[in-house]
Amino acid sequence: MRPPARSHRIIVQRWVAPLVVLGGLVLLWQAAVRLTGAPQWLLPAPTDVGAALINDRDLLLANALVTLQEVLIGFAVAVVAGVGCGIAITRSPVLDRALYPLIIASQTVPVPAIAPLLLVWFGYGLLPKVLVTALVGFFPLVVSTVEGVRSTDREVVNLLRAFGAPPGRVFRLAEFPSAMPAIFAGARIAVAICVIGAVFGELVGAKAGLGYLLTRSIAQFETPRMVAAIFLLAVMGSTLFALVGLVEKLLLPWRRLVTVQA
Repeated sequence: MRPPARSHRIIVQRWVAPLVVLGGLVLLWQAAVRLTGAPQWLLPAPTDVGAALINDRDLLLANALVTLQEVLIGFAVAVVAGVGCGIAITRSPVLDRALYPLIIASQTVPVPAIAPLLLVWFGYGLLPKVLVTALVGFFPLVVSTVEGVRSTDREVVNLLRAFGAPPGRVFRLAEFPSAMPAIFAGARIAVAICVIGAVFGELVGAKAGLGYLLTRSIAQFETPRMVAAIFLLAVMGSTLFALVGLVEKLLLPWRRLVTVQA
């Protein structure tokens, strides 16, 4: 159990301090807009953004749900493909030598450059946005899985092998559990950038979504609505990041115990 003083300090560090800083930045933003007299279309005040969140809530919510759907499906595809590919690479020296370097090299190709090509191939529906989202989330999951499996304590692996455990059982009892914290670390990164990937796909070509709403708001000089959409994207990414962390705590309670005891 944590001492009460330590628990209070952790709560302050995690929540109160960031909220105070955020509140200070919002106040400075509001003051800067009022003092400079910047027009709303150029730099809306936080109060203008809040009004847009309320007045355009139906429009914002409808488009946010479209983007959220793309993010969740793309992230699920990235998890299955990334973790599966990472495991395959650690099990096969041939894939390690032939495929892993190609996956690393593929990160030099910017995903926004691929998005128009996917739209040409698959049209303006859900599929190209999901593919873009999955592509940006795929890499951190592959790397975290590979590095997590490889970081397994070799003494544990050698002990299991000495008792005659086959490779599959060694992986199930030692390597995969050892890799889980790294996989979840990669998943937290992946789910956050999957939001960016979905917006990339929508900016290139879409009929709905927060990315689509951004481009439409810019064209109509609806800057408060545009900033409101950006705010919702930030909330979406932060919430999904926190949810992945919560799932990690539920599935890996032993990791939390080790952290507390340390």
